[in-house]
Amino acid sequence: MGEDLLEQARRAVDIALSVGADDAVAAVSSGRALEFRWRDGNLEKVQEDTSRGLGISLYVDGRYSGHSTNDLDPARLKAFLSDAVTLTRHLEPDPFRKITDPALYEGRRDVDLDLLDPVLRDLSREQRIEWVETLSEEARQHEDVISASSGVMDSYGASARASSNGFEGCREASSIWYGAEVTIADGPTKRPEAWRWVGGTFLDELPSPAETGREALRRVLSRRGAQKIPSVQTNMVVDAEAASSLLRRVLGAMTAGSIQQKRSFLAGKLGERIASPLLTMRDDPFRKRALGSRLWDGEGIATKERALITQGVLDMFFVDTYYGRKLGWEPTTGSATNVLFDYGDYDLDGVLNAVGEGIYVNSWLGGNADMTTGDYSFGVRGHVIRDGVLAEPISEMNVTGNYADLLQRLTMLGNDPVPWASFRCPTLVFEDIHFSGTTGA
Repeated sequence: MGEDLLEQARRAVDIALSVGADDAVAAVSSGRALEFRWRDGNLEKVQEDTSRGLGISLYVDGRYSGHSTNDLDPARLKAFLSDAVTLTRHLEPDPFRKITDPALYEGRRDVDLDLLDPVLRDLSREQRIEWVETLSEEARQHEDVISASSGVMDSYGASARASSNGFEGCREASSIWYGAEVTIADGPTKRPEAWRWVGGTFLDELPSPAETGREALRRVLSRRGAQKIPSVQTNMVVDAEAASSLLRRVLGAMTAGSIQQKRSFLAGKLGERIASPLLTMRDDPFRKRALGSRLWDGEGIATKERALITQGVLDMFFVDTYYGRKLGWEPTTGSATNVLFDYGDYDLDGVLNAVGEGIYVNSWLGGNADMTTGDYSFGVRGHVIRDGVLAEPISEMNVTGNYADLLQRLTMLGNDPVPWASFRCPTLVFEDIHFSGTTGA
């Protein structure tokens, strides 16, 4: 499959050059995705999507454009690219938009990332239906359940990339995701909801559908009786899933694009301490079977292991070639792959016991974060922590602050990242965080 796609990418580049492009980068991809959805005892949806197409970047007389097509017939492709080159000549020149320097292709590792699970290739319709039934049945094992839905989604994709200045590469990967969503009755008016989805490149590294369905039910039952409590300033314990979405936003402020466009609260902070010394993050693109693993980035730049933040000090920005030229910076890479942390000594129960008192956050209820200033305001859902264990559930409360301050308030990390996640953040503990609730005592 890979060699066939690569040959088509090479052909597209050759055609682009023959009709007047100065440089070209072509990516040909082929994929299949299959989704089964089950709701309240019935198979609700079966959808299969297959695709094969070309995306091509053209560099013509100092101008740039990107195009895509599903028609790879050589004769029709030549006419398509000829029109595309003509169109590109009518665009405004952009001196910063150039093909990737081939020196950045060098040093690419020749390693097998093991991203293709042969088991997924042979999954039957019957197996998928059995899984969605099991997920739903386990999620419905309580008299207060009003509705439960479940799903299984698996995919296979292959791609090849070729450029006019020497880049060539192929990639194949599989993935599978499954989970359940549950709604229960909580008194006459409340209808709490919860979900549990798991996914990765290999099936045997995930919890079973039965475990996953039971966890969805446990989560929704834990939300019964949730209410707002008085405003308080206390420890905030954020579980691994919610912590990932909290800290992942920081990566957006670490891009050269956000710096150049003055949309980052981290501008000018390279080499400075931006967080607690407990925070160390690094990027590892070579983890076997990991969702984010790759040997090159979206521009063909060879990937490397990189320090992002070391003991609170900002080590790098994500610099692509375009914004690198605008800023006069050397390119690094455009985005993260698998982000790893230095971990603490405890799982969630151990963290709660060590903290003693506070608020445990297991999900966010809307809100927003402005990475230009670092300001954030999120609705929270979780539990009061009392005497080192989870107590009554809470909801309809808000936490507000600024990331520059929040990162400095990190006092503890757990050792419990979500195993299949590419952003492997553990449970996090922040001190003296203000939660807005009721105004009474």
